[in-house]
Amino acid sequence: MTVMRLSLPNLLTWGRILLIPLLILVFYLPDGMLAYSDKNITAAIIFTLAALTDWFDGYFARRFNQTTRFGAFLDPVADKLMVTTALVILVWLDRVGIFVAAIIIGRELAISALREWMAIIGESRGVAVSYIGKLKTGTQMIAIILLLIYEPIDFFPTYIIGTVLVYIAVVLTVWSMFYYIKKASSILANNDR
Repeated sequence: MTVMRLSLPNLLTWGRILLIPLLILVFYLPDGMLAYSDKNITAAIIFTLAALTDWFDGYFARRFNQTTRFGAFLDPVADKLMVTTALVILVWLDRVGIFVAAIIIGRELAISALREWMAIIGESRGVAVSYIGKLKTGTQMIAIILLLIYEPIDFFPTYIIGTVLVYIAVVLTVWSMFYYIKKASSILANNDR
């Protein structure tokens, strides 16, 4: 039996997964324990930490040549779990429409399935992360953080800017989905026999 070696990138990814229950728990704490506005800020901080671990685990994996197949599998799973959890919370708090969340979550599931299929047929490079995918992710992360904060910071309308960004993220989500499907379609057509 082999034991998985825990590298710094994989530890950061596991840390991101462990932050998910904390993100949920924040909103279940009694108001006497944590005020409503403090819940928002705490949730935004937790999500920001998770987003930062996403960046750092990739950076450290490349920088110290610690990329592994397990890490390549676990990293996107952790990302999707965190984003999906945050979107469900935002729908529950009535800060994001269910249609918006369904588009973003549905795209994540569809592209994950596409990537898995491409890996099975040995064509995973056919759906490698593109610039539009990175732009979508960045916009989505900032939107979620602002929507978790919710209340204005001084004169900065956090909720309004977050809402605008989440709709931009939806457009980028659909655009990137069609980009990946188009990129993979010829490969899939040749392997569907």
